Amino acid sequence: MSNGVPSNGVRSISDDQRRARAGRRHLLAPSRRVARVEQVADALVGLHATDAATVYLSACARLAEPSAAEVERALYEDVSLVKLLSMRRTIFAVTEEFAPYVSSAAARAIAVKERATLLKHLREFAEGWDEPRLAETERAVLAALAVRGEATTSELAVDVPALRETMLMSQGKPYEARQSVGSRLLRLLASDGHVRRCRPRGSWLSSSYPWAPVPQWPDVPVREAKAEVVRRWLAAYGPATVEDVKWWTGWTLGDVRKALADVGAVDVVLSGGAAGLVLPGDTEPVEEPEPWAALLPALDPTMMGWRGRDWYLRPQDVPALFDRAGNAGPTLWWCGRVVGGWAQRPDGELVWRLFTDVGVEGRSAIEAEAARLSLWLGEVRVTPRIRTPLERELVA
Repeated sequence: MSNGVPSNGVRSISDDQRRARAGRRHLLAPSRRVARVEQVADALVGLHATDAATVYLSACARLAEPSAAEVERALYEDVSLVKLLSMRRTIFAVTEEFAPYVSSAAARAIAVKERATLLKHLREFAEGWDEPRLAETERAVLAALAVRGEATTSELAVDVPALRETMLMSQGKPYEARQSVGSRLLRLLASDGHVRRCRPRGSWLSSSYPWAPVPQWPDVPVREAKAEVVRRWLAAYGPATVEDVKWWTGWTLGDVRKALADVGAVDVVLSGGAAGLVLPGDTEPVEEPEPWAALLPALDPTMMGWRGRDWYLRPQDVPALFDRAGNAGPTLWWCGRVVGGWAQRPDGELVWRLFTDVGVEGRSAIEAEAARLSLWLGEVRVTPRIRTPLERELVA
């Protein structure tokens, strides 16, 4: 092997190089920070948006001048970021330009399944529902939104009373609960690209928001769309394994392999001899960025970017940082490695725990990032929807 190239011509990419790429391409090194949230979303392919706070915290960790107002501008004023239930049935905020590809590659197929599931639940747990009535109700909701411009689910229920009906789920079980038809139906229409979430009623952490109709995106062929998603993902997260791509997209292995072939993915060797893939022309070493620290939120795209995480996360630290469903909580990073976790207490104080010694430089950098985060948060208090053992312990 010479210069990272074995005798068979397949280049080797070290873990150090993977961490260097993450620092540069995920905009985490200070010199790589950007001005606009759309640049962050494109750099990461999309921002996790299941928890409203994650979009803001992930974006601001990568903005040269972090502010909630900059994120709100993109989401609610320019509407240049769109939230879609897409890869892995997770809500992602993606740029408006990229949204048609995500919709075709993932969201539409999920919407088909969501509609079938909702119809099944309506037939089982509500009265008088069938496919024609569901379709009629969807049309009525879209018509009401066209008149109102935007409205919450409860406001729409004034115009479409069927939205007030409920389904009794898990009857007789300890977790028995009633679900409104409206909450499920609006989420379905969002998955299908017909409506979007507007500015929340309340703070940017609020989960009470109105809906608005959206123009229909151009129709992108599914195969072309999947290839574009994988191309962007490899540009941001490569090198990666086939298993990483399959996990992140939530697609079948066949669809993943077809998309990788369509973008001409190139074989590389990862540390330990694992087979990896990069885009054509992306096998050369990248320059190491300056030392960097980051406080990343629960479900941050970098933390949730790969299925195989040993190159940036020690296995013994997983139980403290993840919930039982495999969702990551808030994490501390130093030069491409997860070195601990953090939380915000009710009084606003940011607290953290290190799992490994990062030296004087690392501790100083983490303290500076914590001060930077505290400054733009101000009086806002963030409790992540994903509560992990370490986050709960730090808050207590």
